[in-house]
This record gives sequence, C-alpha cells and structure tokens, in this order.
Amino acid sequence: MPGTEFATLRDQVAALQARAVSAVELLEQTIARIETYDDKVNAVVVRDFDRARTAAKEADAALARGERAPLLGVPIAVKESFNVAGLPTTWGFPDAEGWQPAEDAALVTRVKAAGAVVVGKTNVPRALHDWQSYNDIYGTTNNPWDLTRSPGGSSGGSAAALAAGYVSLALGSDIGGSLRVPAHFCGVYSHKPSRTLLPGRGHIPPRTPATSAPQDLPVVGPMTRSAADLTLATLLLAGPDEVEAVAYKLALPPPRAAELENFRVLVIDTHPLLPTSTVIRDGFDRIVQGLEKAGATVARESDLLPDLTLTANTYATLLMSQFGADVPAEAYRALQAVEIPPEDNTLEAVTRRAFAATHADWIRADRVRIDLTSQWRRLFRDFDVVLCPITPTVAFPHDHSDVNTRTIEIDGTPHPYGRHLVWASIATLLGLPATAAPIGRSPEGLPFGMQIIGPFLEDHTTLRFAELIEQEFGGFTPPPGFA
Repeated sequence: MPGTEFATLRDQVAALQARAVSAVELLEQTIARIETYDDKVNAVVVRDFDRARTAAKEADAALARGERAPLLGVPIAVKESFNVAGLPTTWGFPDAEGWQPAEDAALVTRVKAAGAVVVGKTNVPRALHDWQSYNDIYGTTNNPWDLTRSPGGSSGGSAAALAAGYVSLALGSDIGGSLRVPAHFCGVYSHKPSRTLLPGRGHIPPRTPATSAPQDLPVVGPMTRSAADLTLATLLLAGPDEVEAVAYKLALPPPRAAELENFRVLVIDTHPLLPTSTVIRDGFDRIVQGLEKAGATVARESDLLPDLTLTANTYATLLMSQFGADVPAEAYRALQAVEIPPEDNTLEAVTRRAFAATHADWIRADRVRIDLTSQWRRLFRDFDVVLCPITPTVAFPHDHSDVNTRTIEIDGTPHPYGRHLVWASIATLLGLPATAAPIGRSPEGLPFGMQIIGPFLEDHTTLRFAELIEQEFGGFTPPPGFA
C-alpha cells in the first residue's frame, strides 16, 4: 500500500480485507515512517514493534482464513496514560518510570479484540496536566505543522502521530480539553464522548487500582484523520464496561438530522472570561456563512444559553478538587492556609480555593452543575448542536516556564494561561459529547478547529454533523514536509 500513509481507517480496513495489502506490510510501513520522522516529532515514545509484528502475522493468518473483525490488521497508537500489559504507564511521573500494569485498559482490550495492532504509546505531559506534551522521562513532542509549537495536551502525542501519518487511529483522553485541544492544534479529529459512553477502566495513574466505576469528569475517546473514521471508532469502542454489561446495553439515539439543511445550530465564539483571536473568529464567520448557504438554521446568540462564567467557575471547582485528591498532605494543609479574599471570584481565585476544597464545597458545586444541566437540556430543545472554539488561538510556541506564571497571547495581549480551560469547561462539566473538527488554517498555515457540542448521549448527532462539515468544507490535510 505504498504512498498511502494518510489513508483513512476505513480504506486501510478495506485494503486489508481485499488482500490489497497485508497486515505485515502495513505495519512495516508504519514502523518505517515512525523511524523516519519521529526523531523530530517524538510522538511514539514507547515502541512495541516486536509484539506488533507478531500480532500482524496473526492478523494475516486470520484474514487468509476468511476471518473478519472491524480493525483486523490495522496499526494503531495508544496514549501513554492507558494501561497496556507489558508496557510502562508513567503519566510522565519520574518516580513511576518503568512501572508496568498487569492488564490492559478496557479500551485497549476492545481495540485488540477488534483486531488492531498496537504499535506503541504516545507522549503526554506530566500528570496529564497541560496543553503541551512534555515530561522528564520522554522529552517534548512537537507539532508536525511547526516543530517549535505545541501539539496540544494531554493527548498531544496521539494527535501528532495522526498528523504525521503514522497511524489512522489513536486513543486519547479528556478532562480539560485533552482530546479536543490536540485535535485543534494538529488539524485532526477527536470525539469527547458523553460521560459513561466509553469505559475508562485502566486509564488511571500508575500504581492505582483499575476500577470500572466512572470518574466524575474524565472521559476516554478516539482520534482520527477523518470524521467518518471517528464515528466508526466511537461506535466500536462505546458501551458499558464488562462489569456493568450484565445489566446495561448500548442504545444510542440516531442523529437528529441527516443533512446540514435540517440542523438547528447555535454558534458562540466569544466568552466573558477570555477573548477569541481574530483568526479563530474569522474562521467561525466562514463556517456560519457556509452553513447558512447550505440551508441550516443558524443563530449567533440565544437567551437560553446558560451563564458561561458560572459554568467555567463550577467546572474549575470540581476539576481542582479532583486534582487536589492527589496533593500530598503537607501541601494540602498549606493550600488550606492560603487566604484568598472572598470577594475575589476570578477563575484563578476559584481554582486556588478548589485545590483545598472540602467535600461540602464539592457538593455545593455539584448542585450548581445539576441546575446548569437542566438549563442546557432546555437549550437543546431549540438547537441540535452548539459550535464554539476549542481554544482562543492556534497552536502556541513551546513554553516550559513555570506554569503559574505562563500566559497565553491573544492578538498580542497576554492572558492567564489557565484560562485555556474556559471553552473545554462546557462539555466536560455537563458530560456532553463534543466532537473536534478542523475548519481552517491561519495566515501562517497552522490548522485550527471547532468543537461541536450536542445533547447528552446524543453522540450520533455531533459525529454526523462533523461528517457533514467535512464533506461541505473539507477536513484534514497533511502538514508540509510529511506528505
């Protein structure tokens, strides 16, 4: 299958089943590409080529027997934070270097059962807490579109591997935009599923017991180079964990509409806590014009839109209280001693308070979330999808300075770095599906995307909308120097 490094997942499956290429040939092309380009990208930081070669041979034997499976023989990559038996899981923590889990994460089990060939694991930031992907164990992952810039985080290695043409499917996770931001920065697709749609068991910090119980905010999901591939992968991976499958089964509703002309769309590209760069706003203007021309019903504002500041602050409280669970006891007591004026309700102050939040603080924030959930449910009676930015800028230059003093530059003006969270907060706080799709490039040639947010458990709707956007406006294109 020479010259098809950027083939879609569906095309690779079809070629394997038609015996136009063997699984071994496809794997060797993948390995050769990683060995050619990854010295400068540094996306696949844990390589499992020997076991992958064995799996590819087994896939070829199965194909020769006429067996079929959805991903049989397809090379894929897995984010480093997923447990894979026989490979290290560190989350970038130096003291976890070399630790290996005893069993695969649920999603890894599912892709292997579907016949996929795992070639290795992709880079992450330490503790998965950044919109960059670097750590002291594996170094820095670069954006294939501009090696001086971030590929996003925390699934930055997976996004870079897709953009560089290594694999057609990679696994990632998301709590603060970690699927959506890398897709946006690297010009690929990702789906942050509705909470509980995909099992998160085994996506857990090193040495932590793998549990089937859903966590409060994090989700796991797929990343691809095409919208149709994203739908295929999401539906393949979706469904209750095996522990819960004794009582539950998946029955997702169909998409609310089949064509753009039948969608009711709300577009919001401004946020009260953070401006949006001119290039991103111009991109949304083009999308609105295209949607209107295609016959969609489009609104730029609505009285039904819940309070975005309250949404971001509530999310920050729940997010940081979760992070605070991993703060050492002495540091936790020090955080409790920090005095923050009660009248200071900036996002930064809310975040600092939340690191030392009590369980009562969490309960109060959760009650606010419940009310916001009801408000969003009312909004989705009038709209099918909400389109908004993923971050306010295109990929930014690497910045490994103190995270507490970093800034994000928007049209020449610096803003607090942590406010990257504001657009991610909507879907994550409420557990809503959010599909990231590329929609344009900046004057410097850097890709950017948008997130398509839909009603809870109506993942088919956002995925279908992404497919239509790709058909109408185009999607992924290879970065210069990698085509």
